[in-house]
Amino acid sequence: MAARVEKLTSDIAWSTPDRIVVKGQDLCGDLLGKQSLGDVAFLIMTDRLPDEHESIMFNALAVTLIEHGMTPSAIATRMTLTGAPEAMQAAIAAGLAGLGSVFVGSMETAARLLQEAVPDPAAPVDVDALAGEVVAALRSRKAQVPGIGHPVHKPADPRAVRLFELAEETGFSGPYVALMKRIAAVAGERAGKELPINATGAIGSIASEMGISWTVIRGIGVISRCIGLVGHVREELTNPIAREITARVGRETSEAAIRASEQR
Repeated sequence: MAARVEKLTSDIAWSTPDRIVVKGQDLCGDLLGKQSLGDVAFLIMTDRLPDEHESIMFNALAVTLIEHGMTPSAIATRMTLTGAPEAMQAAIAAGLAGLGSVFVGSMETAARLLQEAVPDPAAPVDVDALAGEVVAALRSRKAQVPGIGHPVHKPADPRAVRLFELAEETGFSGPYVALMKRIAAVAGERAGKELPINATGAIGSIASEMGISWTVIRGIGVISRCIGLVGHVREELTNPIAREITARVGRETSEAAIRASEQR
């Protein structure tokens, strides 16, 4: 068992009868009406408010994944809301629970790969050689390269293209971005097909340039998708489709099972 902590402490926030302080900032005096939601999210994740360039870049990263249509997380939210319309938070939690290694959470996998490959971004890096080693190591254990490829966005993910443009403009295009781009190129060459960097690969590399640890980078996607799922809740309440999805899945799978049974 872990040693008992002498005194419970937290540096996130504290309050008195007339004041609330968040990460050293007075909520009412320093944040409300002065900082955007993205800027305060940056504060929570890094212990400081962003400068102008960090604000532009971090807010862009957060906006990127707010919405992407009928993804599994959106469908899960709508289905859960149908069963528990009194609990919007449960529906959103159901959608967020699916942000793993395939959807959204791959930004964490990509960032970890990059940060472990380049533990000191200030040190000289042979990007070409390192990319080859990274791809070879992943292929040797039959692991997918995180952050590349997309079933719809080909030959390039427009979100990644725009994010990399912003990274150039704001000064966040360094060794992690260079390595991510070279890894995608090498992986594509060895696979014999083009494998563009997707949105999560771009976010993972740029967030790494911003000094955000891979251990919390997935949080950017969680923050973003939470907002998007509120939109799906709102639309499901006014233009419901979850019951129709349920009915069609039940009907079509039953019909397929009947046909298969008759052919035996």
